[in-house]
Amino acid sequence: MKTLRSNWSDAILVCAKCSKKLDGGFGPKGKTPLGKALRKHLHLKKGRRAEAGIVEVRCLGVCPRGAVTVVKGAQSREWLLVPEGADLDAVATDLGLGA
Repeated sequence: MKTLRSNWSDAILVCAKCSKKLDGGFGPKGKTPLGKALRKHLHLKKGRRAEAGIVEVRCLGVCPRGAVTVVKGAQSREWLLVPEGADLDAVATDLGLGA
């Protein structure tokens, strides 16, 4: 098997199903999904060129009301429930990403 480096300092998994239930809920107008809003807020590039990977996954199985489930790859034992409209600076700090 071959290996491929991602060049990411960390991987963040964002539940796409939770984001879809909120119809976005983040960003300046409150209509952007959390993954996309975080990427834009932190000025991250897409794919392997990014400093950190923000990956939207199908469903994490928690399904909180009015929030999105987020998992930090390095600390997979603790999951973060991000309420709709949360401050992206606070979310980035909680995830250990420089804001």
